[in-house]
Amino acid sequence: MRRVFVGVVMVLLGAVLDAGAQTTPPATPPSSTAPAAEPAPPRNVLGQRPITVDEAVAFSLENQPNIRARLGDYAAAKFRVDQALAPLLPQLAASVTTSKSQTTVLTTSSILNTKVATPTQRDFGDTFNMQMTLSQLLFDFGKNAASVDSARKLSEVALEDVELQRQLITQSVKQAYTNINFARRLIRVNEQALQRAELNLRSARGFFEVGTRPKSDVTRAEVDVANARVDVIRARNAERVARVALNTAMGIEAATPTDVLDNLVYQPSNMDRAALTADALRRRPELRQARLRAESAEALVRRTFRDFFPDITGSAAIGGIRSTLDEAWSATLSLQWSIFDGGNRIARHREARSNYAAAQARVRATELDIQRDVEQTQITVNEAEERIQAAQKAVESAQENFRLAQGRFDAGVGTILELTDAQLALTVAQNTEAQALADYRIALSNLDRALGLR
Repeated sequence: MRRVFVGVVMVLLGAVLDAGAQTTPPATPPSSTAPAAEPAPPRNVLGQRPITVDEAVAFSLENQPNIRARLGDYAAAKFRVDQALAPLLPQLAASVTTSKSQTTVLTTSSILNTKVATPTQRDFGDTFNMQMTLSQLLFDFGKNAASVDSARKLSEVALEDVELQRQLITQSVKQAYTNINFARRLIRVNEQALQRAELNLRSARGFFEVGTRPKSDVTRAEVDVANARVDVIRARNAERVARVALNTAMGIEAATPTDVLDNLVYQPSNMDRAALTADALRRRPELRQARLRAESAEALVRRTFRDFFPDITGSAAIGGIRSTLDEAWSATLSLQWSIFDGGNRIARHREARSNYAAAQARVRATELDIQRDVEQTQITVNEAEERIQAAQKAVESAQENFRLAQGRFDAGVGTILELTDAQLALTVAQNTEAQALADYRIALSNLDRALGLR
């Protein structure tokens, strides 16, 4: 009996250790491979060639640590499902106890008819007890099943959070990419304005030296040159800041010399307004999360309601006692039912019902938020398109006005104020056009996000 029992214990302990080694969560999701060292950035990120916006998005989805963090959260949520399922499976436990003790027992002497203190000792071999217990929950009216259902819904919420993070990262990459191009456009516009201002300054100095223009014209031209240089400095700094934002969104070092392609081009958008809202309600992970949370809350309502019913459990134990391992076994069938607990279960059930009602209301609120996002982004896209067309006409008019003012000033019939006003109007018109193009690209990225697209 002893030999058989010890062999069973050793086999079961080995199985438990093997199962623990197999269920240890990996450091990275199964779908990805964890390299020994940090992956080297691709060649295009190192500045050997400009990257497209699609390449930037793909690289960010692969390397962004926030996405990896969400994947880790999802893996943890899956393990919580296993934890919720565990009480429904058989429970196996082993125990070994032994003790050595001495007590004093008062006995009555038959000869002297008096109380006599008699010491009693128990050795380790006398108290040795080795036991293995197997228990199984037979019926609990669906309590643990409801808990498993709730945990499974929450794990699906964590999975949707991964997709949500991917969409947010994609939106950030597209906007930072556009901001780099916008800053570059402003650099070109302000450098051209600086060149025009320097040319005007040379002309004003020439006219002043021959006595055909006053000193105030030279001073005004110098002020215009200084302002143009300040604008160039600001535009260059904006480009550096936008590059840092893009690199951070892609999950690489902020100082990486990333180069991008110019995407500030106007391409008319074709939107089916009637279908966009329906597509957004189908794709947006936030709505799926809200619905899953409501389903999880509903499962908890079922769980708290079934707490009013009893649990039926069966258990069996086998082992050996004393140093000879004499056989000892037991079989137990138990019913546990908490009749009254001070109203705790009633309060938990009412709390679960309130949470479920709130979760249902949040589903509707999320639907309204998505509809609002879609409508607002469509309006913004249309407004940016109209501003692009108006800005392009304004640039044409400003260019012609500057050309005429330049000719009048060079001919000596125009004033420096007229020339600088025309130059400022041209710079403002070009900046407005660049801003409208950038706003249009950003509005398109916001529309993709509102529709649940990457």
